[in-house]
Amino acid sequence: MVKELFLVGLGGGIGSMLRYLSVFLGNKLFPIAFPAGTFFVNVLGCLILGLLIGLIEHRQILSVSHRFLFITGFCGGFTTFSAFSAESLRMFENGNAPLGITYIGVSILAGLLAVRLGIYLLK
Repeated sequence: MVKELFLVGLGGGIGSMLRYLSVFLGNKLFPIAFPAGTFFVNVLGCLILGLLIGLIEHRQILSVSHRFLFITGFCGGFTTFSAFSAESLRMFENGNAPLGITYIGVSILAGLLAVRLGIYLLK
């Protein structure tokens, strides 16, 4: 249990730091009302998760320890569902429901497609 907690914490810390940098850079590069940095991180995180699932299911490469480090830790720390939810709610509260609905729909669709792509690439 201690080893697993350490691996989850290590992966989560790395994922969180990379998320911060990615969102910061994404928002600097695309200074628009649409939260491009969070969108990019969530889609990329879904792709990485799909690739990791593909490595587990189709290639049997990752051990249980790797799953804790990369899937639970890194992907959990890297993706930003809570930020996604808060940004979506903010759009509705600011009277921009069309952008909020677009952001939610595009994020979910792109996330699903990215996970599927990741699994497909490692079949």
